[in-house]
Amino acid sequence: MPDAIPLSGPRLLERFRALDDFLLAHQDLWRPRPFNFLQLPWEARHSELAAWLRRRSLEDAEAAHNHPERLAAPEPFAGLAAASAALSETGELPAQAQNGAPERFAVDVPGRKWQQIQHFASRLQFGAKPRHWLDWCSGKGHLGRALAHDGTSLTCLEYDRDLVAAGQALSDRLALAAHHRLQDVLATDAASQLDASHTPVALHACGELHARLLQLASAAGCRQLAVAPCCYNRIDSTDYRPLSAAARASELQLSREDLRLPLSETVTASARVRRQRDQSMARRLAFDLLQRELRGIDAYLPTPPLPTDWLQKSFADYCRDLATLKGLPTPAPRNWPALEALGWQRLAEVRNLELLRALFRRPLELWLLLDRALFLEEQGYQVRLGRFCSTLLTPRNHLLLAERVTHNACG
Repeated sequence: MPDAIPLSGPRLLERFRALDDFLLAHQDLWRPRPFNFLQLPWEARHSELAAWLRRRSLEDAEAAHNHPERLAAPEPFAGLAAASAALSETGELPAQAQNGAPERFAVDVPGRKWQQIQHFASRLQFGAKPRHWLDWCSGKGHLGRALAHDGTSLTCLEYDRDLVAAGQALSDRLALAAHHRLQDVLATDAASQLDASHTPVALHACGELHARLLQLASAAGCRQLAVAPCCYNRIDSTDYRPLSAAARASELQLSREDLRLPLSETVTASARVRRQRDQSMARRLAFDLLQRELRGIDAYLPTPPLPTDWLQKSFADYCRDLATLKGLPTPAPRNWPALEALGWQRLAEVRNLELLRALFRRPLELWLLLDRALFLEEQGYQVRLGRFCSTLLTPRNHLLLAERVTHNACG
């Protein structure tokens, strides 16, 4: 049965090891990106599943995107889906029964972001009341203000000068004891901004930014912290550098491309953005067929991000200009509509083949979250890991709560 309560204590390491075994055993299924292959390495071994997925439409793939585990696909899909669901269950962190920030604190905050802040704030249950909030990578400080609405001291760290000024103006307008500071949190002097009296919080700080917070906050002796990580691929190295001893001991070596897998789930894109994304991907997949012909090499060729106005070009001009950009021979005239249609056909196949890979989104994300949780345990924290909101509000809906338990009267 899936766990119904957040992960903590010995269960953190137990779950990490189970996820590690699962990801290692099936890495031939989740590492290769269908976008890059005409035929995936696993298709010969699981030919029935591959053929079933390839027969499905683009609309079928879209309908299953957020819940691939519900798909009635041939084995080994169902077995992997069940294992993925069981290993990915973390339970929901309990909400506090107390008053949140007044609605006037929501001024200038997008609706979805304000809901995320409210859910995040409601889950911050610590043994001792925080004395000074530190909003890490704060932007305008919306999260920090929501937490400090009761008069608790607040410091906001942000590297964008305009956001610092705007945030200070909002805090002053609400008469809060808040200090917005200009700070690059990756700079060497960032450590000077933290001390043991702070309770650092970060809602969706990207990769290197939240990892840096965990390291600096634990080194500064901060008694409590709360972090909802995001964008694990935003790192300053080619490969992932594990934080905990357990992850360092693992045979699982992750590239920056691997770290993008948990982020492939989307719930908020508008219809217009989805149409542009689909057209761009279909054209790239069609060009992939063309470049293999032009190079005489049956292998994927990476192409750079292109401005959206490239989608206004005719497909023939798109291909000719992209071939020039990549230093390839000018393609000879051909049936361009037929080639573009093949791109759309490939897009449907790619999206459906991605559904198998999608079963590993949550397991890989939880492996990364547990690496952070175990690192904090090594620094002397008691850690709880669970969901703070629904995936419909944000797919990055996991929160790490860490607190050092002191045994002296002045703690």
